[in-house]
Amino acid sequence: MKNPKDYLIFPLDFPTYEEAIHYIEMLKEYVGIFKVGLELFVSTGPKIMEEIKNRSGADIFLDLKFHDIPATVRGAFLAASKYNVKYITVHCDKGEGILQSVVEEGSSETKILGVTVLTSLDGTDLNKLGYRDKYVNDVTELVMLRAAIAKNAGCSGVICSPLEVEEIKATFGADFIAVTPGIRPLWSLKNIDDQRRILTPEQAIKKGADHIVIGRPIRTADNPAKAAEKVLDEIKMAIS
Repeated sequence: MKNPKDYLIFPLDFPTYEEAIHYIEMLKEYVGIFKVGLELFVSTGPKIMEEIKNRSGADIFLDLKFHDIPATVRGAFLAASKYNVKYITVHCDKGEGILQSVVEEGSSETKILGVTVLTSLDGTDLNKLGYRDKYVNDVTELVMLRAAIAKNAGCSGVICSPLEVEEIKATFGADFIAVTPGIRPLWSLKNIDDQRRILTPEQAIKKGADHIVIGRPIRTADNPAKAAEKVLDEIKMAIS
């Protein structure tokens, strides 16, 4: 059985090095994986990844959502994998070819996750983007299509909402990793934000999520460390 904190991914969505370091130090006892996204990476560069390792020993999820021609994405992956990150993300919507080009350069240390459909999108958004009715009426259809593309390309898993985890595991196997944003602890559900397809930590893990991403409920709490501890309590309920 995994340690409860190994399920928890905390996104370091901060514009400065100093803020990121503050939260790493504050949360290192509760978080198994720190996520570095576009804002922080553009602001600080690779040095933040060295600091995560040195200060916390936690794993790193480099969430840059690569999305370009295959040669460019392959080069970006090779550059990023030098920093011994656990996960790197690539968008699925460019098709199997771009994912395969990255997988071919992969290693057992750095796993590639395909981004299916962002959890900030729902059927209304997809309709505005011109998607067909079946995807607008059932976002899961589109998620499963892109998960199949990722699986066939050799990716280790996908990023998806917790609502799709159960079907992804049933279709592609228990070892196909599902990382789920759109997680909101029970005590934070009254706060409305831009996540549309959400579940609680306990619900997501019971459905089979391998990792859950929780940012704002922890980051904006009066006591972020205490909030993270409360999240771990919900995780313990799921795995016990």
